[in-house]
Amino acid sequence: MENWFFYGSKLARILIAPDGLFVSFLLVAVVLYLWGKRRAARSIFTVLILVVFLLSVLPLDNWLLNPLETRFETNPELPEKIDGVVVLGGAVEPDISIEWGQLEVNQNAERINALIELHRRFPQARLVFTGGNASLNEHGVSEAEILKRYIGELGIDPESVEFEARARNTAENAAYTFLMVNPEPGSRWILVTSAYHMPRSVGAFCRAGWKPIPFPVDHYTEPTNQAHFEFDLLEHAMGLKMAMHEWVGLLAYYVTGRTPELLPRGCRGRLAY
Repeated sequence: MENWFFYGSKLARILIAPDGLFVSFLLVAVVLYLWGKRRAARSIFTVLILVVFLLSVLPLDNWLLNPLETRFETNPELPEKIDGVVVLGGAVEPDISIEWGQLEVNQNAERINALIELHRRFPQARLVFTGGNASLNEHGVSEAEILKRYIGELGIDPESVEFEARARNTAENAAYTFLMVNPEPGSRWILVTSAYHMPRSVGAFCRAGWKPIPFPVDHYTEPTNQAHFEFDLLEHAMGLKMAMHEWVGLLAYYVTGRTPELLPRGCRGRLAY
């Protein structure tokens, strides 16, 4: 069942991506034009041009991502005693790291920064990084394996970090890490991931048996500047792709029972602490 969900989510991500939808409709318009259905083709071309213009000007990506990023408090007040920290993968680029022989990260690098910061702040807490191989290449190296190779270069003793290398998605992050850690009831664990990804992560962790303290990082939007208009098609398209992926992911997790709420706010309607 988990394999079907994993491969189905990969297919859905391709089908709903704004760039994929644009190319698909463009190809349909071209086929219709060549087939002699020029009025229908012109209608599609007109709609596509209008969509491109609106996407270039309107901050649709910000409007969709901001409700996710503001769902949980940023820089929350943390208890003095923390039992552990779980950092979700998604920041490490395994294949590129292997190609160049050094740790390569992407736009989610703040997750790694938070790992370093929280380890220094709570040196006695257990530190867990969970990140497998999320590609379709089953024999590819995992994020956890790559980070383990280079964690010493970040000023952290490799022996002080536990690595979970099987998880391919957020639900598996929560489930596999719970089995590995077996947290005691009432223990306090911080959950680190990107702000837009935190609602789905909290829901998945609640479902798996955790009661995490959300610590969102890696913000994309500016809450005080939501009416900012600028002509930037590529930036808006990339953000819209991210937003659509996350909202559809939330819906899929809710429908399949991987999160107890469509837009989680915390375990059983409240934060764990």
